[in-house]
Amino acid sequence: MNRTTNLQAVTCFLLSCLTMHSLLAGDPAEQKAQQSAERWLALADNGTFTENWKSASPMLQQSVSQEKWSAALDQVRKPLGALTSRKLSTAKREKSLPGAPDGDYVVMQFQTSFANKKEATETVTATLDKDGTWKIAGYFIK
Repeated sequence: MNRTTNLQAVTCFLLSCLTMHSLLAGDPAEQKAQQSAERWLALADNGTFTENWKSASPMLQQSVSQEKWSAALDQVRKPLGALTSRKLSTAKREKSLPGAPDGDYVVMQFQTSFANKKEATETVTATLDKDGTWKIAGYFIK
């Protein structure tokens, strides 16, 4: 191999590494939505259900009162016990969801483990708010 061939091989290797890194890095919007979801879930994990509701999207807030939200989360989350682990398993951008206006959404599923429930799936839907931040519009745990 001559010097030019070596340089071409190194360049191809570096380009393939950069391409693989960008593929693994994912969609920046999905990453921001995930960060927002994780902050929001942490509020529920800590039992701060009022703050959890206050930081949610107006869509969620208009669909359920703060009192009903807090009572529902208290009833569902407290028996599960402390969070043991949570890992994002899927994230998908959507423009249209059943029962919701068209918009910019990311639907995420987390594989979660709690002290009293070893395997759970949390589905969190984030929407891009008017202020440019991702806020939570839906939550379901199974």
